[in-house]
Amino acid sequence: MNVTETYDVIIVGAGHAGCEAALASARLGMNTIMFTVSVDSIAMMPCNPNIGGTSKGHLVRELDALGGEMGKNIDKTFIQSKMLNQSKGPAVHSLRAQADKQDYTREMRKTLENTDHLTIRQGEISELMVEDGVIRGAKTVSGGIYYAKSVVLATGVYLKAKCIYGDVCQNTGPNGLMAANHLTASLEENGIKMRRFKTGTPARVDKRTIDFSKMEEQFGDERIVPFSFSTDPESIQKEQVSCWLTYTNEETHQIIRDNIDRSPLFSGMIEGTGPRYCPSIEDKVVKFADKNRHQVFIEPEGLYTNEMYLGGMSSSLPEDVQYAMYHTVPGLEHAKIVRNAYAIEYDCIDYGQLLPDLQFKKIHGLFSAGQINGSSGYEEAAAQGIIAGINAVKYIKKEESLVLDRSQAYIGVLIDDLVTKESHEPYRMMTSRAEYRLLLRQDNADLRLTKIGYEAGLVTKERYDHVCEKERQIEEEINRLKNYKIGANQQVQQVLEQLNSTPLKTAVTLAELIQRPELDYQSIAPLDETRPDLPDDVMEQVNINIKYSGYIERQKKQVKNFKNLEGKKIPEDFDYTKVQSLRIEAMQKLSFYRPINIGQASRISGVSPADISVLLIYMEQHKNG
Repeated sequence: MNVTETYDVIIVGAGHAGCEAALASARLGMNTIMFTVSVDSIAMMPCNPNIGGTSKGHLVRELDALGGEMGKNIDKTFIQSKMLNQSKGPAVHSLRAQADKQDYTREMRKTLENTDHLTIRQGEISELMVEDGVIRGAKTVSGGIYYAKSVVLATGVYLKAKCIYGDVCQNTGPNGLMAANHLTASLEENGIKMRRFKTGTPARVDKRTIDFSKMEEQFGDERIVPFSFSTDPESIQKEQVSCWLTYTNEETHQIIRDNIDRSPLFSGMIEGTGPRYCPSIEDKVVKFADKNRHQVFIEPEGLYTNEMYLGGMSSSLPEDVQYAMYHTVPGLEHAKIVRNAYAIEYDCIDYGQLLPDLQFKKIHGLFSAGQINGSSGYEEAAAQGIIAGINAVKYIKKEESLVLDRSQAYIGVLIDDLVTKESHEPYRMMTSRAEYRLLLRQDNADLRLTKIGYEAGLVTKERYDHVCEKERQIEEEINRLKNYKIGANQQVQQVLEQLNSTPLKTAVTLAELIQRPELDYQSIAPLDETRPDLPDDVMEQVNINIKYSGYIERQKKQVKNFKNLEGKKIPEDFDYTKVQSLRIEAMQKLSFYRPINIGQASRISGVSPADISVLLIYMEQHKNG
């Protein structure tokens, strides 16, 4: 007899997407089961040992504001923390933390195992059960039958995974874990188109064999900023571990060029497309031939181990070439490899098959999140995971899906890009992809999204009330500063002179002073006699909102126009073939993607502004038809 069980939601995979999806589903009261090929691989970090970074830090902060776990988990387990891009404007400030890999996995597993309504099951899902275009459950390779009202696929890089370096090709997932070799066939049988992508990882070397005297030490921030808005900053101020910076050189590059024919990337052994924005070292040497050196970041994998991660030197070259090239890098001349660098190939879905809520167009109740959707990165996966988990529950409850748009969150940009654009390589989040990035800063993610997380059921009333109070304090203080005038008296002129700021000719408000490039909210404190005692995060928001008010207002106007297009809904059964003057390519693309509104239609590659004008005119003429 086969095992037969019934759940509300099945989560396939326990990586960063699967963990967030499972927690969201279970915390919303659904009886949830999460399958993984290995319980020991829950929330595993098979590549870089860090969370966050440029634009990715935004995703983690947004995920936290919605009620996700990644931010809380890295706050518990980081060993170094740094706010990147501090010399630039606040729109691109991004938090990044080195994780203790084993500790990160252990803490996330502990959270999952102690979450009500959640069952963790080691086993490989081999088949989806679909009836009349509706998901009914899934089967395991051992014959177990698990019925469910909704299923979330979060398979990461495990589908028919192959790890490759040189002429060595192993049918395994990352870190030698078992690949999931059966589910792809079931997906294809149900009409889901698949493709092959590739990513990679550098070697890990023994810390004891590194000469750090030849490298530049990289320290964490003196004052640590938490990822989670619910983490008390005082609770995480601790001693940090250093990272190190070194560089490749012409000798390194020559070894790579001499052996390029032995690289599976160039020999044809690797079929999958790799990420353009995180290339292997051999890719860098070939594509950026004019560069005589590339950065290599030496990062600890944790406090428990001597393994060091060679960030920037991902490779699939043969083992002997790896040794030769690493040994040319200053500080790595005698480095001993603990784990070889390798490329990993895996199956993921082809573009254009998902709705904006991450549900498959062809199969009701089936959602997917993470690298199976063609993205890369832990943070991108986790962000999709919480949205897929929430929407799997909303599907069961017959509630309207949660869809964040491009003006609300980086998560909205990420998912919109995945469902509307023809990506032919693993997608990576970048600040340049966000049109409204001055509004979508990592510092205000709680103000933007906590209410949405609260309404979804993942944020507590206490946390929501705290954000409402924060909003009130910010607004009140901004208004006070706009109305607080100071005159051009001797004391004021003296303070301004000390701050290297131009003396006053007439009375001004404190808000006008803050807008001066050389001044800010903190520096004008001596001129502010009624200054209230406010929390640091409130003062930060006051300063940014006043200093960049002109730019912020301009972006708000742009968002208003964007919302106008997003508000023009397109009927689900709209027949694009009836729209005369619509170019054939546009008609085909629109029919394939089935955008839900004009804004989304305008972002589909192959659809021009002229096509959108034609579509708008047709819809206006036939709106009552």
